[in-house]
Amino acid sequence: MSLNYQDLLNPVARDMKPSGIRKFFDLAGSMQDVVTLSIGEPDFKTPWHIREAGIRNLNEGKTAYTPNSGLVPLRRAISSYMSRRFGLEYDPDGEVIVTVGGSEGIDVTMRTLLCPGDEVLIPEPCFVCYAPLAAMAGATPIPLPTFEKDAFRLTPETLKAAITPRTKLLVLSYPNNPTGAIMTKADYEAIAAVLRGTDVLVVTDEIYIELAYTKEPLVSFASIDGMRERTVVVNGFSKAYAMTGWRMGYLCGPRELMLPALKIHQFGIMSAPTTSQYAAVEALENGAEDVAMMREKYNMRRKFLLRTFERLNIPCFEPLGAFYVFPNLSRYGLNSEEFCRRFLEEEKVAMVPGSAFGESGEGFARISYAYSMDHLKIAMDRLERFIARLE
Repeated sequence: MSLNYQDLLNPVARDMKPSGIRKFFDLAGSMQDVVTLSIGEPDFKTPWHIREAGIRNLNEGKTAYTPNSGLVPLRRAISSYMSRRFGLEYDPDGEVIVTVGGSEGIDVTMRTLLCPGDEVLIPEPCFVCYAPLAAMAGATPIPLPTFEKDAFRLTPETLKAAITPRTKLLVLSYPNNPTGAIMTKADYEAIAAVLRGTDVLVVTDEIYIELAYTKEPLVSFASIDGMRERTVVVNGFSKAYAMTGWRMGYLCGPRELMLPALKIHQFGIMSAPTTSQYAAVEALENGAEDVAMMREKYNMRRKFLLRTFERLNIPCFEPLGAFYVFPNLSRYGLNSEEFCRRFLEEEKVAMVPGSAFGESGEGFARISYAYSMDHLKIAMDRLERFIARLE
């Protein structure tokens, strides 16, 4: 007797679309001599002193489970960072959870907060995980389109129009992947004004918050007056510290939300990797200069790409955060997936179609500049050749 697996699967998992990012990454991997601009992974190695901290503690045999919520020194370091950087006070004993990357933090938050029938407001274009994770928690994802004319920022008018009695959660993801858009303190205050008087909770994904190219550092949404009590902050070490493979993230939020979140983390994960946690302590305590150096390099690459697009007459608003540009390619008569597929096949350069990040990303493409300048120059030469043929 053969089993009908399609009937046995969870329908949400069965019908879930695979990541559009990985689709093009895998396609590029099947080809020879491809220049890849598709993955948001720093090309820098984890700074040596951070690696050394992990190695040292591994050599000392510190390989046992940590407390479910994470090493006490790491939770204290996270709490200290949130205080000095954003003026936010979180008790390391009950308001901080160390997670397996920011991704687990988002998943745990959604499973903690969401019930079947709840609605989750998700500004798009956005990273690909929010809607599927909301759906797996039984909720209904509601996309909120953002537009180039608004610098891809969520406007208070869009938010206000979308809130219904079923709205449970708003996702904020700035600096944004894929657009590089940011939200200023004034932007957040306008969003906060809409939320006051509602029961809508917020999860703010701030994984790129240290990679901003503004004169003043960006603020956390939780630091806006009255927002800490309704906000779960997700952050991590992958992007700012070039620690993607260490799988280190964390949650900060009100104790009343963190305690049930810890139970889900406890049963699903137990605890984050021990060696990675020791390395993360070193990153927070002594890694600021590393972050500044990498941010400067990213900024040089960002400026190079913007100058190139201007020279090629390709419209692209100026991204002020993360390490992505999101050029508008709609003038070439191809949808975003067709453009990216042809560019890959004809010039062997991989980037991600904007449609992978939501319907409002159609007509755009995401280019990651978490790659060397030499890498980017080769790709831009090929782009110039490709669009000359299209024109």
